[in-house]
Amino acid sequence: MTRTVGRYLNARGTRGATVAPDGRLAFRADTTGTMQVWTLDEPGGWPTQQTFYDERVSFVDWSPSGDVIAFGKDAGADEHDQLYQLDPTDRSIDRLTDQPDAIHEWGGWSPEGDRIAFTANRRSTADFDVYVMDIDTDEGGTDHGSAADADEPTLVCAGDGRISVVGWSPSGDRLLCRNAHASSDIDLSVVDVDSGERRHVTPHEDAARYGHPTFGPDGEAIYCTSDRFGDTLELIRIDLGTLECEPVAVGDQERNGNGNWSIDEFELDAATGRLAYARNVDGYSELFIGELHTSTQADTAPVEVPDGVVSGLTIDPAGARAAMTVSSTNLNYSIYAVELETLADGETPAVERWTVPSSGGVPLDQYHEPELIRYETFDGREIPAFFTLPDDDEEAGAREGKKAGETPVIVDIHGGPHSQRRPSWRNRPIRQYFLDAGYAIFEPNVRGSSGYGSEYAALDDVEKRMDSVRDIAHGVEWLRDQPAIDADSIVCYGRSYGGFMVLACITEYPDIWAAAVDFVGISNWVTFLENTGDYRRPHREAEYGSLESDREFLESISPIHEVDQISCPLFVQHGANDPRVPVDEARQIAAAVEEQGVPVETCIFEDEGHHTTKLENRIEQFERIGAFLDEHV
Repeated sequence: MTRTVGRYLNARGTRGATVAPDGRLAFRADTTGTMQVWTLDEPGGWPTQQTFYDERVSFVDWSPSGDVIAFGKDAGADEHDQLYQLDPTDRSIDRLTDQPDAIHEWGGWSPEGDRIAFTANRRSTADFDVYVMDIDTDEGGTDHGSAADADEPTLVCAGDGRISVVGWSPSGDRLLCRNAHASSDIDLSVVDVDSGERRHVTPHEDAARYGHPTFGPDGEAIYCTSDRFGDTLELIRIDLGTLECEPVAVGDQERNGNGNWSIDEFELDAATGRLAYARNVDGYSELFIGELHTSTQADTAPVEVPDGVVSGLTIDPAGARAAMTVSSTNLNYSIYAVELETLADGETPAVERWTVPSSGGVPLDQYHEPELIRYETFDGREIPAFFTLPDDDEEAGAREGKKAGETPVIVDIHGGPHSQRRPSWRNRPIRQYFLDAGYAIFEPNVRGSSGYGSEYAALDDVEKRMDSVRDIAHGVEWLRDQPAIDADSIVCYGRSYGGFMVLACITEYPDIWAAAVDFVGISNWVTFLENTGDYRRPHREAEYGSLESDREFLESISPIHEVDQISCPLFVQHGANDPRVPVDEARQIAAAVEEQGVPVETCIFEDEGHHTTKLENRIEQFERIGAFLDEHV
């Protein structure tokens, strides 16, 4: 049985839910091929499409009154988001910002719904400032309405670097802001809306992360996740009077051990004290809901969700319902919700599925589940990885006549590097396409990955960068010991930072690869840092090394300078509008490999950026990659 790429990529997803006061949901869905705004009145009902753009929508947020929805959209996947307001009753749209050369990052509705907050790099491409804008939700807009229909935003305070607003105080007089100096070093501050005074509320000497921050009851404290007291992220409380930080005890600590695994999703309703959080246990999510019992103790209970990953937790304005995205390796992105009052009523909490997006041309029960394995690397450390073998059944799409020791394998390296390969739906359709074509899939979480604590995440910083590449090589050694694997048919494959890892692997260990696929990868650290977005450079230099202090080292690990080592065929994909990794990173490595006489194929989309967002482009790129691997592997 042969299936085309399109049948897999036509699987749909629903993500990023927001809940209106009356319980309706708004979310993003790619039913038309790109993410648009949709609304839904009841679980399992027929959703209503609210926007009809060719470009993707980046977020949705229902106003506290439930009358309008804010959303963001860029052009050509350039990540220069502009802000819009949608009236779902007549689908009229007001454009709130109109500066295409600036990035606008959503910060949320005020408690009364009459103002919004956002940050933007209008003043300086390197720095984001905090803005507040008055919003009139009574007047209907017109589709593609002018930004002149809205009041001009007020500059509340000038920022430094990539500052973002993450929420309003319950009284509406303050904003909570987040500033990421590096992936492992994040600060919080509180901004007075009237005076613009910005107060740093997380003083610390060593690097520390503060995630999912929100004001607590009465606005007197901040609750967030942090690794300030240990290696993993736990729930803490920051007293805004004294700035004293305390861990918050949650009901599952005895079960999981305090700090053994990180809390990677957290949401709190300040008015009711109700909360929801998810703990990342070896990549799988464990979900809990509860309520603050005291300022530093929460009563919580586990909630059963499908084995996979919970993301995008949110709570409605009344604190009655939590909504989230749930996905797994055989469950496409779906919205679930749980009633938070069930704990107070003494009932066992249960999630309810709201959306059932189409799985496209491949039934979900035909998707393979990976095996979580660990392999030993050069320093004795164990590296976690997900390993999936194809079916031996010819009717399921495996290669005809495949025998033991004849299975090719794709080593799929995640980006970040502060990221983690998890058993979610992300890129799962294309992985299943390769599985059905007879390839095994190997997805390692090498040192530098998130999800395993701060120490593990820092093991590839600056001068230790190439240790993670060595982890990949030892993963290939593990693969060679697997009876089904063809040791001469191993493909190196990855995107973004994972694209750099691909190029580093095929230059440092050229003899172990049959072919390589690089998506939006870094080929020259110096030109990458010189040309990436000004707002991103300091954040990236903190982890990768700086042009001023580490130029020689960065040159030494740049794959472009070892291109003569590359011997396997290379496929390079990129978007011309990429603001993170400029497209010249692809062009220079492709040209250099071609000069060596090594087969190289490029796929550059003029209307895409760091991500390939349009369905027709995704189909084209994977059709070409499939043909490329058929030819060379």
